[in-house]
Amino acid sequence: MGWKRTNDETLKVNNLGIRACLVDGDTFRAACAKAETEGVKINWTELVTHTYELAVNCLQTNYYGAKRMIESFLPLLQLSQSPRIVNVSAEMGKLKDFKVGSLESKGWPVVIDGYIIAKAALNAYTRIVAKKHPNMKVNSVCPGFVKTDINFHTGKLSVEEGAQSIVRLALVPDDGPSGLFFVRAQESSF
Repeated sequence: MGWKRTNDETLKVNNLGIRACLVDGDTFRAACAKAETEGVKINWTELVTHTYELAVNCLQTNYYGAKRMIESFLPLLQLSQSPRIVNVSAEMGKLKDFKVGSLESKGWPVVIDGYIIAKAALNAYTRIVAKKHPNMKVNSVCPGFVKTDINFHTGKLSVEEGAQSIVRLALVPDDGPSGLFFVRAQESSF
């Protein structure tokens, strides 16, 4: 999380990421490279190990951690002339994909349920906070597949490229969107 106060503008960005499973980095990188070069679909069940404790830790960090942070900062944000909250989420946290059973067909690993559930909950909470605080601009964004520690730097985008969509939402004008989910710069369904 980073936040900065300049003039009467408060910027707060939630970017929490904890995996809900154990993955060997070398094996993961090799599978990603093979998928890219040979067009082979990644077999997630062979790559990951799940435990209840990891799923709970993931949910505590990726959902409850963000929720507690928002609740803690709300009094400060309410003092701002242009309060903004940007929750960094993931495209695989779309409730619609759960509903229609399209996670696997879209290439999302159905075996990392803790992470998917946490991000779906964060997206839903974004809508709740936006509705409860109409004077704030509250949005969720998937910055894309960014090269970070959580994916062993196998992403396609640099950190700077991923940050662009987050910063854009943090700087939306007062008549800008709120309560929405974005995949990079594009509004998307929940």
